[in-house]
Amino acid sequence: MGDDVCRGCHRFAHEVVNWNGYPEEQRVVVFERLDSLLIQILKNKIQLIDIKLLSERLVAENIAFRKQSDPHCWVYSLLKKTRGEGLDAAHWGFRLLPAFTNTALPRFYEDLEGELYRLSQAHYQRYVAPGIVAASRQQPLKK
Repeated sequence: MGDDVCRGCHRFAHEVVNWNGYPEEQRVVVFERLDSLLIQILKNKIQLIDIKLLSERLVAENIAFRKQSDPHCWVYSLLKKTRGEGLDAAHWGFRLLPAFTNTALPRFYEDLEGELYRLSQAHYQRYVAPGIVAASRQQPLKK
């Protein structure tokens, strides 16, 4: 178990394998799925205070982020790049919600990665795996 989802990028194994052959539209669909999972998680854990500051600091620090994504995803890009080490959330334009204020950002990031991985696995099991099983049953056996 666990081979269906990449622990690093949270894409499905078949997406990782076929990524270079995907047209841009297909890549966008993958990014949108991952963004929706991140937003679902982070909206319950952080509050965005200053989106302009967050964007400016990300650019100034040369941290890659998808500008077309929701700013919650920008925070994830920051945490992923730094692993939460040495960050003061307020200097980046966000804060942890009260239930998480006693959690150090490196631990917060680790927990976030774990939750994103589990959610990606659940998404795969619910929506992707059944289609793969059904398709394999429809193919005739080779002699």
